[in-house]
Amino acid sequence: MALPPRPRRAALRERYDRRQAEVVQEAARVFAARGYDQTSVPQLAEELGIAAGSLYHYFRSKEQLLIAICDQLMDPLLVEARELLDDPGDDAAERLRDLVRLWVRHVIAHRDHMLVFLQERHVIDHGDQWLPVRRSRKRFEELVEEVLEDVPTRLGDRRLTLSALLGMVNHTAQWYRPRGRLDADAIADGYADLILA
Repeated sequence: MALPPRPRRAALRERYDRRQAEVVQEAARVFAARGYDQTSVPQLAEELGIAAGSLYHYFRSKEQLLIAICDQLMDPLLVEARELLDDPGDDAAERLRDLVRLWVRHVIAHRDHMLVFLQERHVIDHGDQWLPVRRSRKRFEELVEEVLEDVPTRLGDRRLTLSALLGMVNHTAQWYRPRGRLDADAIADGYADLILA
């Protein structure tokens, strides 16, 4: 199902895109707090302070909005990870540390998105409409796995190491508190220390 058409005029399209991104951001906050399944479209609209019909101006369905939340989580992470790994300057262990720092910072910055993604993982893993989201997730996992190929790790097995990293980093969203004792880089370095031999 395609998204509703965007305005043709550049100024209107820019405002539309900005507002649509804000709707996604705010919806992630609401779904993270209340649960995706437990939040109806009228409830979501009320939380966002807009009419329910206004939501359909940006998304044809609640599921489309959930897909947009996943895209807003994964797309920038993929771009930033590729840019980071395109620079061959550091040794493999330092590249892994840099990647884990970037990843942890991203999960913390998109904490609500990550919480929604984790809550709805059972839905995302099935259905053709979720194929692009699954592909993005797979591409990121492949980037991490490529870095792990060149690094001696405590676990030895690359796939097991990847699974451990995915579990640790992605679930940071569930326990992280902004005013906690550890900042994003300290958390990331701790994870890297657990992984590196």
